Amino acid sequence: MALRLEAPVYVALSLASLCCVCLAAVNSGSSTSLSGLLPPYDELYYRGVRAYFSEDWEKAAEFIELSISTREALRKIRRKCHDDCSTAGDEIVARLDTEKGRIWDLWALDWIQRRAECIRFCLGRAVTPSGQLPVSSDIEYEFGTRNAYNFLQLIYYELGKPKKAAAAARTFFTANPSHLEMRNNIEKYRRMAGVTEDDFQDRERELEKHWEVYDAAVTAESSSDWARAVERWKACVNETLKQTDECRAQCVVTSQRLPEETDSVEGAYEKAADLILTLLACKQTCVALVSTRPGRISPQEDFLPMQLEHLHIAQYKAGDLKGAVQTLRSLLLFYPNDTESLSNLQLYLESLEGDTEAQATGPSQEISNYISRALAEKKLLYFGVENLEFKFFDPDLWTPENIVPESLRESWRAEREQLNEKLKEGEKMLEVDDSGFYAGGPVPLVGVTITMDDEALNGTNRVVLDGVLSQSECDTVTQLANIAASVGDGYKKRRSPHTPHEKFEGLTVLRAFKLAQDGMVNQSDAKLLHEIGERARILIHSYFRSHSALYFSFTHLVCRSAIPGHQDGRLDLSHPVHVDNCILEPETRQCWREAPAFTHRDLSAILYLNDDFDGGELFFTDRDAKTITARVKPSCGRLVGFTSGPVNPHGVTAVTAGRRCALALWFTTEKRHRDMEREEAEAMLGTDGQKVKEEKEALDSNLAPARSGRSQSSKGRSKERERVSSGRDEL
Repeated sequence: MALRLEAPVYVALSLASLCCVCLAAVNSGSSTSLSGLLPPYDELYYRGVRAYFSEDWEKAAEFIELSISTREALRKIRRKCHDDCSTAGDEIVARLDTEKGRIWDLWALDWIQRRAECIRFCLGRAVTPSGQLPVSSDIEYEFGTRNAYNFLQLIYYELGKPKKAAAAARTFFTANPSHLEMRNNIEKYRRMAGVTEDDFQDRERELEKHWEVYDAAVTAESSSDWARAVERWKACVNETLKQTDECRAQCVVTSQRLPEETDSVEGAYEKAADLILTLLACKQTCVALVSTRPGRISPQEDFLPMQLEHLHIAQYKAGDLKGAVQTLRSLLLFYPNDTESLSNLQLYLESLEGDTEAQATGPSQEISNYISRALAEKKLLYFGVENLEFKFFDPDLWTPENIVPESLRESWRAEREQLNEKLKEGEKMLEVDDSGFYAGGPVPLVGVTITMDDEALNGTNRVVLDGVLSQSECDTVTQLANIAASVGDGYKKRRSPHTPHEKFEGLTVLRAFKLAQDGMVNQSDAKLLHEIGERARILIHSYFRSHSALYFSFTHLVCRSAIPGHQDGRLDLSHPVHVDNCILEPETRQCWREAPAFTHRDLSAILYLNDDFDGGELFFTDRDAKTITARVKPSCGRLVGFTSGPVNPHGVTAVTAGRRCALALWFTTEKRHRDMEREEAEAMLGTDGQKVKEEKEALDSNLAPARSGRSQSSKGRSKERERVSSGRDEL
């Protein structure tokens, strides 16, 4: 039975650096170190992953399980320290009411410091110093996506423990419901002897209890079992509050990012303010985290108020009018002017006529505390936004307008008015690209023509250019790929990162130069691969009027080949619909600019080398990932360019016969994210490398001024388009 694992690339890359780190001794039978303190769970995880790739299945299972249990133990210790230190320094609070000016500031700092020291000493009694350090964003992503269980399901399969493999597979699949390979693995486990449905247990269930109760409440409500619905909705509210508190407790040791500009935070007060605001922002973020269902990217809006709305209706239907009044008054704390809620409250009060005690029932104390705490935190955070340039994204829709600074409210009002005007006029709302790039710049290379522009491609900031390569150049680079490209390059040598029906081969510029240095390929072919990438950069830089220097982020010569005998009834894509610099969520039409997306990518391009294959067309879609807006058929020397953001979701249709080769290029305006491997390759060129650099600078100097097209007058833009169009028509 073939089971598959998709392990993120950075795990394997991190293992190389791990070998250089002196690891603390770990007791193999316990999640504690020899000192009796909790070790860093990321260290245990890397050990397990390294054992996995060495096919030492026993060690792999041991260390990955230890990393999971250690992480959970660390969460509990943080919660305990949070609770134990909640009153630390409270004796100082009384003095704050009597002191003024700088003395007040000193007492306040002393109070904060005492609480921080309490937490530090509390953690120090249970966790090693290295275990207290924040883990990398890569590790956070690994555990956030439950990739540890992805490893475990295959490890336990190799160890002949299908029951444990089934539980691990189920746990991973819960958070990754669109993972087709894991779905197939689960079906294979079901067919194994001795495996029952009870074995498919979600091991992270404790963190999802509020969703379990939520689903039960919805089920009871849909069957009009109002007594059961009341019970379940109450449990859901309580569990949501509990999970929120658990999440907030973890913020006591939230990692603090150092400012990029060292002068941005100067004195002790500014640093203290920045740290406190970061802590409060972390706690506010828990609202979004708790209301995000496993396997989803975006939270369910108004999650807690929505539960209260369902609860008061269920209570009314079940005849519990007093409870309905309390719940509705709790809901009105979120939306005090909601006419429907006020109308319902009036109905409930009239129904309770004569029962003054029930009519006087106030909101839930837990909800009152929740609102008071949230408003106090939001006031401080918005103060930081207005006065300290702090960045805060409010997770709540119910935040009162008077909490928000007037300057922000003014900009929001202007946006709403503009939107309303457009809606009144019946104007179609077009996708707006805020990348700062503007299509329609000059094409600086002779013989290159614009085949399709924004209008022809039915989108924003898209272009198809032909004539970038000659047929002989296409043949040379394709032959280079035939000789030097390796299977699964960049994807842990897997046959294909996206589909089992194709073989994926890749080659980087640096590897091509190293092979040329060893005499494995012609040096002229490697230089050509480098040069055509530079040719594409010049065209993309000019056409999209890059507002700054444009650097290579990554260059990859890629070939996708249809595997004979694996094409019948095929319904998948060669490359699923995606966006290059953010995570697309088609259901909500949102695109989240966060890891693991390559958020630094600004412009994307594909330079095609051949057309002697079936399928393999590039297509653009709407944000729903279903509505196709344009198709591009590959051909030799055809360059497709587009901005890397959410206005350009795209995919590749299945390659059903033959071999499709293309040079994929991504560009960034951030120098720190430039492709260092490419620079290493250029250094290998020696004197030729200097020549390449000089030619690059000369070409760049002849380009149009690097500025946004939006800053040009409409007349100037019109002339630019006329000039480009006339050149195309002549050819």
